[in-house]
Amino acid sequence: MAILKREEVLDDWGTLISGANGKAEEAFTATRDLIAETKAPNVAVERREMAPGIIRGLFGTKREFLVVRETGSRRLYLNAGDYGTNLAVDWYLMYRSGWLIQVLALLSAIPLIGLLFFPFAAIAAFGQRARERRGSLDLDLFDTQDLRTYVTNAHHCLLVAVDEVMVSLNQDPSKLDRKSRGFLGIC
Repeated sequence: MAILKREEVLDDWGTLISGANGKAEEAFTATRDLIAETKAPNVAVERREMAPGIIRGLFGTKREFLVVRETGSRRLYLNAGDYGTNLAVDWYLMYRSGWLIQVLALLSAIPLIGLLFFPFAAIAAFGQRARERRGSLDLDLFDTQDLRTYVTNAHHCLLVAVDEVMVSLNQDPSKLDRKSRGFLGIC
């Protein structure tokens, strides 16, 4: 089980499809197949159970996601799940902290030892959060282009799957808001 933290979300998109409960598997399968058909380089897709935290995960708060991994520390988490009679479909672009920041954060959580490492962990985390808020992850032009292409590819594949679900229910997919809400602004 992996953990999803809200503060690591760089970009996201979501919609609610009216009357589509029970269609999550169709959305997952179509999206996975469409991503595979694009033959995107250095991209792997796996299905994983995710939780919002360790404690809540241990007590059963978990959801299924398609995890679209690209080389590097970025992951795209796609979800489809029933919400009453509807189907909620979302994706979240996550950025994991570097290993040094994670180790410092872990050490700062240990009593006594944490007193030594907390200032370093706090400074490193503050600097990373400031860069993320500015939309700057110290990406050069090529990295930015690769990130945008990777996310746009998966987004379009998910949109095609959503369109297929909506058409199967005689709904008009042209009314769907297709733009993401983060710094990439994927359409």
